[in-house]
Amino acid sequence: MKEGTSGIFQKKILLEAFKGSFSRLDPIKLLNNPVMLIVEIGALIATLLTIWDIFEGTSVSFDLQITIWLWFTVLFANFAEAIAESQGKARAESLKQTRSEAKAKKILDNGSVTEVSALSLKRNDIVLIDEGEVIPSDGDIIEGTALVDESAITGESAPVVRESGGDKCGVTGGTKLLSGNVKVRITVDPGHTFLDNMISMVESAKRQKTPNERALELLLIGLTALFLAVVITLRAFSGYMGISISIPILIALLVCLMPTTIGALLPAIGIAGMDRLLQHNVIALSGRAVEAAGDVSVVLLDKTGTITLGNRMATEFIPAAGIGLKDLTEASLMSSLADETPEGRSIVKLAKKELDIRGRDIHAPESSHFVPFTPETRMSGVDIGPRKIRKGSASAIEDFVLSNGGSVPDEMQNAIRDISTKGDTPLVVADDTGILGVIRLKDIVKKGINERLLQLRNMGIKSIMITGDNQLTAASIAAEAGVDDFMAEAKPETKLAMIRKYQSGDNQYLVAMIGDGTNDAPALAQADVAVAMSAGTSAAREAANMVDLDSSPSKLLDIVEIGKEILITRGALTTFSIANDVAKYFAIIPAIFSVAYPQLGILNIMGLSTPSSAVLSAIIFNAIVIPLLIPLALKGVKYRSTSSVSQLLAMNILIYGLGGLIIPFAGIKLIDILITLSGAAGG
Repeated sequence: MKEGTSGIFQKKILLEAFKGSFSRLDPIKLLNNPVMLIVEIGALIATLLTIWDIFEGTSVSFDLQITIWLWFTVLFANFAEAIAESQGKARAESLKQTRSEAKAKKILDNGSVTEVSALSLKRNDIVLIDEGEVIPSDGDIIEGTALVDESAITGESAPVVRESGGDKCGVTGGTKLLSGNVKVRITVDPGHTFLDNMISMVESAKRQKTPNERALELLLIGLTALFLAVVITLRAFSGYMGISISIPILIALLVCLMPTTIGALLPAIGIAGMDRLLQHNVIALSGRAVEAAGDVSVVLLDKTGTITLGNRMATEFIPAAGIGLKDLTEASLMSSLADETPEGRSIVKLAKKELDIRGRDIHAPESSHFVPFTPETRMSGVDIGPRKIRKGSASAIEDFVLSNGGSVPDEMQNAIRDISTKGDTPLVVADDTGILGVIRLKDIVKKGINERLLQLRNMGIKSIMITGDNQLTAASIAAEAGVDDFMAEAKPETKLAMIRKYQSGDNQYLVAMIGDGTNDAPALAQADVAVAMSAGTSAAREAANMVDLDSSPSKLLDIVEIGKEILITRGALTTFSIANDVAKYFAIIPAIFSVAYPQLGILNIMGLSTPSSAVLSAIIFNAIVIPLLIPLALKGVKYRSTSSVSQLLAMNILIYGLGGLIIPFAGIKLIDILITLSGAAGG
């Protein structure tokens, strides 16, 4: 996904956009862009008048040039939108190549396995996937653990672990199983897979206009209607004053005064915003959500899998009095060899590190018998001959020790209490002789989350961690991660209520929610900006309006920045578009009236050569400024988190407002000089 996203003007994309520029000349397609539709109607009228003049035998050189540049104005506007869409379509084509057309081993109701086409799989079908096979469709692992290569979707070469149970059971069609054997329950029907949705979203053609975009469009339509009325009445007034103004010149005046620059670039800005999100490996299901991200004030972060890695990890062995660290470590290792839970695997990893036996396979003695964890016993372990080693919760192990005639030392009680107070989880290890020690299990905070949350705070965005943990554990994780606030012992309805509270309060905040679990789905559906981790459950992905392919909560900062960049870019180019109308006014109005009223020559502050060259220079500049601004529309105006809203507003007015006044004066004058030297205006 990340490859090939850096170049805006690639040969294939340019060729596709060039073709799209002409196909968009269809007036029906331009109904979505009323400003450019008016320009096209003007170009069509100018074309018909020019053809009529040819048949009449009159000079058409000047009118022909105006007509050509009117058509260029429409084509350049179409090109801006087409190049933005072509980028998405190019990515969609690469995604289509990864769509699975493999065979799938479907498990029938009677338990037998039959081979079917992957594209025929339906919701609730169960398939068996072996090592080395491509995952045929989206689903949740219901049995087994696997190492999955998701590079076809995310672009990341590092494989990821997916396992049954918990919030990391989701797998995506088109990815590859590198190791392990799993059973997967399909969660989507044909044509509705994550990859299918990605393709339709990436193609951008179905992008819905956002509320702000519609509001701005209404403003542009209003300005266009105003200038249309001015130009229509101007012909009557000029006739009354004895001044003859040709219709092509009136059309040129209308097009130059209309906000054609922002009208041409407005669709491209929104499409490019979604494309920039894609470059950060975030799929936006809604253009509305991308824009809303720029106005987010509160973000709710689910702890497990979002702020933390999602699984408790063993970080320390604490031996009991009289027990050596090596003895505790070996007992912990033996009791965890058959434990396939993330906690069990982390204990094995830490024990091998402590014993300096990394990279070697450890096997329990042949006489050993593994005891699995059950909700009733709340512990697991291994029997090695007559010796019974167990690990589990403090209360369960205490009962085990007492039943074997042992006791729990006070220092172990203190160690257990200290671990719990710090927000970690104590896992007690014992054998039939007594307590051996405690393993500290810790929720590992994701690397770099502190810095990213600090940046959110600098943007004025409040971060709230939501977790089902107790107050002590939640407070510890919240302090380590650096969130502004937290809610402990939260249930799905609690998360939903909190979002509604912020949305319906006096300030009516826009709320963003990040989650990956099934229990996050109701809150994700309610949030204004809902980001689901791709590694999470299918329920979370379906409820969200954005999906992070990298499953990184820090990605929220990128989403917010891109949302703000869209708003800033739209505002900047609107300011520029309206400001540069002033220069075109000073070019065309004196050209129209200065012959009959020489005193109006004082308005010709640019010193343009002739009325004809003035009109032609203005219409040429109006056309060529559109392609010159395409890179800015696609790349966006950079958001600086260190700047306040008032500073950003002032900077935009200064740069794009003042620039919109100065640049056209210089550009129109330069074009006038070139026209005069070439004699193109005729006189």
